[in-house]
Amino acid sequence: MNDSANAPTGFSLCVLTQRVIGRLERIPYSVIALGARIFPAAVFWQSGQTKVEGWRVSENAIYLFKEDYKLPLLDPTVAAHFAAVAEHVFPALLILGLASRLSAAALLAMTLVIEIFVYPDAWPTHGVWATCLLLIVARGPGVLSLDHLLPRRCARA
Repeated sequence: MNDSANAPTGFSLCVLTQRVIGRLERIPYSVIALGARIFPAAVFWQSGQTKVEGWRVSENAIYLFKEDYKLPLLDPTVAAHFAAVAEHVFPALLILGLASRLSAAALLAMTLVIEIFVYPDAWPTHGVWATCLLLIVARGPGVLSLDHLLPRRCARA
C-alpha cells in the first residue's frame, strides 16, 4: 500500500506548520522591541502623572508612600519624589529609545520593588511588565531607536 495515496495532495500538517513559523519569524525584532518599550513605558508614565500636580509632587502621592506603600529604608517624601521623577524620565527615554537598556533596567527594578513591597498579589501584571523590560535589557531596543542611530552618526563624524 502507498501511504501517500491517502494524504491530500500538496497538504502536510508539518509543511503548513513550518510555513506559518517561517512567516512569523519574519516579524522584525525592532517591531517587537518597540512594543516592549512603548507599552510598559505608558503604564509607568500614567502612574507618574497620578503623583504630580503641575510641577510638584502631590500631597496625595506623599500620603500614599507614608500610609499605604511603606517602603523600607526610604523616607516616604523622598520615595514619592524619586518615583514621580523616575516614572516620567525613564518612560520618556524608553519611548525615544535613548539609554534604553538603562531605562528598562531602572523600570524593571521599580517593578520588582512594587511587586515585593507594594502589590505582591499583582504578579501576573508585573510579570508582563518585567518580561517586556527584560527583553529590552537583554536584546536592546532595536533599529527603531535613537540608541541604534547615535553610534552610526558618531562613527561618521
